[in-house]
Amino acid sequence: MEYRYRTKGTCSREIIVDLDHDIVRSVKFIGGCDGNTKGICSLVQGMKAEDVIQRCKGIRCGFKTTSCPDQLAEAISQALNHKSGLN
Repeated sequence: MEYRYRTKGTCSREIIVDLDHDIVRSVKFIGGCDGNTKGICSLVQGMKAEDVIQRCKGIRCGFKTTSCPDQLAEAISQALNHKSGLN
């Protein structure tokens, strides 16, 4: 299931998450720091969605209240909620 999430408070504008049940198949950031977002995408591929949320939630970028990893946690959380609403 592909889910698109518009980020808030980060350099990236959007995150596209592809979940296979509770496994992260792929992630793509639109915008943001190219090397960092590619690294995040590579690291979370194949992980359980809940593990990604647990590891990334609350990470801050400098003085900002959020970050690309934190926004990814939010995107995956919303994707899981959206998916469960479809069942």
